[in-house]
Amino acid sequence: MTMIPQTSTTSRSRYHASAYAFVLDALNHAQSRASKASPYEKEPHVSGPELLDAFRDLAYKQFGGMALVVFRQWGLQCTDDVGHIVWDLIEKGNMRKNDRDQLSDFCGLYDFEQEFVQRYPLSVSKAFQND
Repeated sequence: MTMIPQTSTTSRSRYHASAYAFVLDALNHAQSRASKASPYEKEPHVSGPELLDAFRDLAYKQFGGMALVVFRQWGLQCTDDVGHIVWDLIEKGNMRKNDRDQLSDFCGLYDFEQEFVQRYPLSVSKAFQND
């Protein structure tokens, strides 16, 4: 997937507008990582799994242990939802796909609960230490 500079979304979407913006940010993040790996490509193609990897990485950086709470507020329950947002953005002309890209590339790649809760340990031990 590649981004097209335009960011309009419809108000009748099942996802919050911030979810669309975050997916576009994740695409930028994925393209930036891909550019470092292959510096001669101006705007490298990003696959669904690569985008979801960047989505997870960005979620950790921006939201930490609150990522799942934020995503639930935005209507995101699973990686399939990210795929639906990508396809909405493609239909609206905000992203492009190639012939190999499919919506199924996003289906069930990881579990939000496991990735954003179980793998993100919250520690309150510092709050209870005496300095």
